[in-house]
Amino acid sequence: MLRKKAYSAINITGLAIGITCCVLITLYVQDELSYDRYNTNFDKIYRVLHAYRNPKEVDRNSSPVPEDYQVWGNAPVAPALAADFPEIKKMVRFTSPNTFLLEHGERRFQEDGLVFTDSTVFDIFSWKMLVGNPKVALVAPNSVVLTKSIAQKYFGDQNPLGQTLRVDNQETFTVTGVIEDVPANSHMSFNGLISMSTFRKWRPEIFDEWGYIDFYTYFLIPEHVNIKTLEAKIPAFASRHYPKSDRSIYTIAFEPLSAAYLHSKAQRQPGPTGSLSNVYIFSIIAIFVLLIACINFVNLSTARSMERAREVGVRKAVGAYQQGLIYQFLTESILISFSAVLLAIIFTILALPVIREISGKPLTYSRLFSWNITPALVLMPFILGLLAGSYPAWVLARFRPVEVLKGQFRSSNKGIALRKALVIVQFTLSIALIAGTMIVYSQLRHLRSHSLGFRQDQMLVIDYGGDQKVNESVEAVKTMLAKNPAVQSITASRAVPGDFYPNGTTFIESRNGEMKSETPGMYEIDADFIPAYEMKMAAGRAYSRDFPTDAKEALIINEAAAKQFGYSNPEEIVGKRFEQWGRKGTVIGVVKDFNYQSLHKKVEPLAIRMAPQQSLNKLSLRIKTDHLQQTIKELGQTWSAIAPHRPFLYSFLDQSFNQQYKQDARFGELFAAFAGLTIFIACLGLFGLATYATEQRVKEIGVRKVLGASVTNIVRLLSSDFIKLVLVAILIATPVIWWAMQVWLEGYAYRITIQWWMIALAGTLALATALMTVSLLAVKAALMNPVKALRSE
Repeated sequence: MLRKKAYSAINITGLAIGITCCVLITLYVQDELSYDRYNTNFDKIYRVLHAYRNPKEVDRNSSPVPEDYQVWGNAPVAPALAADFPEIKKMVRFTSPNTFLLEHGERRFQEDGLVFTDSTVFDIFSWKMLVGNPKVALVAPNSVVLTKSIAQKYFGDQNPLGQTLRVDNQETFTVTGVIEDVPANSHMSFNGLISMSTFRKWRPEIFDEWGYIDFYTYFLIPEHVNIKTLEAKIPAFASRHYPKSDRSIYTIAFEPLSAAYLHSKAQRQPGPTGSLSNVYIFSIIAIFVLLIACINFVNLSTARSMERAREVGVRKAVGAYQQGLIYQFLTESILISFSAVLLAIIFTILALPVIREISGKPLTYSRLFSWNITPALVLMPFILGLLAGSYPAWVLARFRPVEVLKGQFRSSNKGIALRKALVIVQFTLSIALIAGTMIVYSQLRHLRSHSLGFRQDQMLVIDYGGDQKVNESVEAVKTMLAKNPAVQSITASRAVPGDFYPNGTTFIESRNGEMKSETPGMYEIDADFIPAYEMKMAAGRAYSRDFPTDAKEALIINEAAAKQFGYSNPEEIVGKRFEQWGRKGTVIGVVKDFNYQSLHKKVEPLAIRMAPQQSLNKLSLRIKTDHLQQTIKELGQTWSAIAPHRPFLYSFLDQSFNQQYKQDARFGELFAAFAGLTIFIACLGLFGLATYATEQRVKEIGVRKVLGASVTNIVRLLSSDFIKLVLVAILIATPVIWWAMQVWLEGYAYRITIQWWMIALAGTLALATALMTVSLLAVKAALMNPVKALRSE
């Protein structure tokens, strides 16, 4: 190791980087796989999935496909299950997150992530209670349990138990408990839990309504109960509580908590979900990186066989046994691996903050000393040393001393072929990762540049949480804000593109005059929304104040909804009767499809209705950006004058909408980082291999120069073999990366088409990198004095 410092440095550095990548990816993958496992009853917690289907479009006796289900469902299913399934131990419901204005003394903040839940929640989930009694904390109406960070926000170091919070200037909640912040590796998150009895007091009618959707239902079963037993009872349960009708077929399914984050295909999740394909991709990259590092080790060790042949010959001539030589070379291999592991630990410590920032995951140094990482690092020098060192040790130990000492020993054709094959494998993997990185970034760029069907730039959104006082005078509020010369248009709505939205059972007259039922998404807006967002009408007209009946007797749908109701030509559905949430009237228009969700999904059916005043939550202002900070300051001052009790909370629509792609962006950055390191390791190995290849041909180079060979000829001689190997790698990598990335792109409804030039460019970059690596050594060898080269022999 000390006599051949360059060889040792290349081997140790390559292995260290490979191990570092492997450890960092392992930490990331472990975090993805750890979701919800902090719950003591992790393996026995299930949730209810709901499927609502049209009997005229599906076979009544067929089962829904996974994508037909949604997690968001009704309230009465929980008590009905508890009554009909005695095997269920505990049951709990959550509502979708709510936003309230909370106030304690001088501290006033608009808080989101406040969820109504049943008092049994702590019997099922293992959220640690810091203050309060989990058995009774959420029994009484107007009780709230806060997370630690929110409690500190309002009460500082005071004991929050028994303290009160003013809610929306109307209700008073009593703090009955404080829990630790919800772990980051949870499939749903919240800032506070409000007793379900509070919600029942406000809206008692919905707790018996099977068609009202706003609840997530979870349950716990005992150890001895098999979930298959419960699933067999579902058809009878659904028929008993929700008889089949001409309007809808309702059924449920049970999904384990273990499937919620990575495996669930159900719609309307309570939080962001992960990507199992990304976990597989990173796991494969970890294997690739370590494999390439080990290939470097094997290649360089066998390439040095000529150099160490004389040493082996002498030692065998004086009585050394083959077994002893194998032990010696394996020991050297293990020492190199041990040095690489130590260096990898240093690299990991330095890189962890960067990976933490890119991935957005709480990857701490303590995880390096977890029960599964530490033993792996301890065993890794021995495992890698044996795996990577076995073949070189076997090759070196088999040398025949007579041939070696007579100078008749040459590298075998098998050894040369092996090294070539390993180089091809290295660059096949490297080219695949380069091309993969290009395709990933092209898809991310496509997500950001794809036309959404509405204009999202220059749109400032004010979130006022549906404040009653603001809603009572919302038109006057809009008028005041519109007086600012920078405001070009203004509208109010319940949600904006990218937001959470409800579904609503909707009946529209079919071609034969019957009322057809579907459950499209629901937007509630005012008359200015469609023009403010610059949406286009496919048929009919938008809402207008010139038609007072629009407020309660008109409905607009999108093109996808028109097709869902059986009208491929949007003109034909205009004028048809509708019924929806207590309203009756006619469809007045069809808006062109616009992407109100992530581009992971196709545009889904959407009904757009005029909002009741109490349903409005947000104001959208299209503003000029010439003097942006000044405009925001002035709007804030106007808001403070209009609604002094409400904070001025704003965001820009394009930024908030693109938050949906944060995970995609992080995936792209991580993919690129690890791909770059993989290519670096491959080039490091190629550099070492080229170094030894050049050293072995010093005499040949000297002779060629004496006979008149130019520098260009020498460079071509030394580079051609390696370039051929890279070209073979390009041919092998092309179909592999094409197939793999096509599979990855299937996760996007709107995706790019893989172009031939992407893979060609990846191959060209790999070829250029290899050529540059080898040419540096080739030029140096070509410029060497031939007399010196021949004298050295």
